Amino acid sequence: MTDALGPELLLELPGWGSRGRALEEALRSAIRGGRLVAGTRLPSSRDLASQLGLSRGTVTQAYEQLVAEGWLTARQGSGTRVAAGTAEAPARSGRSAGSAEVATSGRYDLRPGRPDAYAFPREAWARAMRHVLREAPTEVFGFGDPRGRIELRTALASYLGRTRGVRVDPANLIVCSGYTQALGLLAEVFTELGVRTAGMEDPAIGDHVRLLAGRLRVAAVPVDAAGLRVDALRDSGAEVAVCTPAHQFPLGVSMAPERRSELLEWADDSLGWIVEDDYDGEFRYDRHPIAALQSRRPSRIVYAGSTSKTIGPAVRLGWIACPPLLLEPLTEAKRRARETRPLEQLALARMIELGDYDRHLRTMRRGYQRRRDTLVAAVRSGLPDVRVRGIDAGLHALLELPSAPSEQAVVEAARAASVEVHPLGEYIRGDRDGHPPSLVVGYATPPAHSYPAALDALIRGLRGL
Repeated sequence: MTDALGPELLLELPGWGSRGRALEEALRSAIRGGRLVAGTRLPSSRDLASQLGLSRGTVTQAYEQLVAEGWLTARQGSGTRVAAGTAEAPARSGRSAGSAEVATSGRYDLRPGRPDAYAFPREAWARAMRHVLREAPTEVFGFGDPRGRIELRTALASYLGRTRGVRVDPANLIVCSGYTQALGLLAEVFTELGVRTAGMEDPAIGDHVRLLAGRLRVAAVPVDAAGLRVDALRDSGAEVAVCTPAHQFPLGVSMAPERRSELLEWADDSLGWIVEDDYDGEFRYDRHPIAALQSRRPSRIVYAGSTSKTIGPAVRLGWIACPPLLLEPLTEAKRRARETRPLEQLALARMIELGDYDRHLRTMRRGYQRRRDTLVAAVRSGLPDVRVRGIDAGLHALLELPSAPSEQAVVEAARAASVEVHPLGEYIRGDRDGHPPSLVVGYATPPAHSYPAALDALIRGLRGL
């Protein structure tokens, strides 16, 4: 059955007072703060009521009130949109710039960080590409703006504002080939600006650490149950903090509210930069989405995301929401890198504008949540002594095996059962800080028909430890 819901919208309503008044003020605040930019299409009253658990009448009355006040416009066939000239636009720059994949030897692939390739939205992508090839102006086939196509930057500014709370003008967005390129461009620019030390979460993805270490000293900053430890960040002398507040990889923790505030205080006190990798930010299951940290300090936070998990690694598209002070050097670094992929950019913009991207994400969330629930149930039933961590979001879980003789023994047992997994120690650079032998298990990669067999093999392999 076709998913007919429209665009999603991230709104935080207080738990007291009139629901209608709370919704009106939340919308005004989002528009005033620049999270909802002019022209952004809002969900229908029915869809928003469903998303927020409100009555349709409450949403309709709120929309009508904001239309009357001039915050929104409503036209037949065009839906409800943010009116022009209503927001206090985010600060803009004074200048307008106009790892290698390794084959697995196991029969079942439960490695983390990989989406379900079988779920690639072939039909929606093909429709978008056909439209682009038919309608794109000739200029698309030449060299273009190093920041990327304005159509995609405009669509992304609207999408990121309503779903992740990101506050960015399209002029301050740079389209890249993914998070790895974004991190490489940032390392280049920070080096040019005189930055010497970057603080990076420990544990973290090794390729990202090595990429930064090619230009900067990288300090390993421990992560605890509340996220990156800001006290250790201060002690490291870092001028840049690279972190994953939404869903830390590989531990799976979300940065606690008080830790977020502490990190922002560090940036304010030290004039440091924060690089926010919105890792798995689109895939939350048991809690309401948390706004990106960037929404609270867009002048000091570089926000980066990509389509590598939402659509698939093959598309090779990502984005950087730049603070105004970094826009010019990042644009120049991107110009030198040259890669633009204009046709793919226009196709993604088309998917966002038509709502196909939102619909695809909702389908993927439901599927991944079912896979996660199946994994948790299988482990609790077959391995009752194993603890399952980091399952509120994302595409992986952390399995802790405190009674196992060693992490290497755990990995060997899994591989003997033809299951390819990653040990937690692969991502740790400093002390283990009491982490027991653990596996980082991805539950997105196996095709649906082989997923139960993959879990059965994993359970059998680990049962004897």
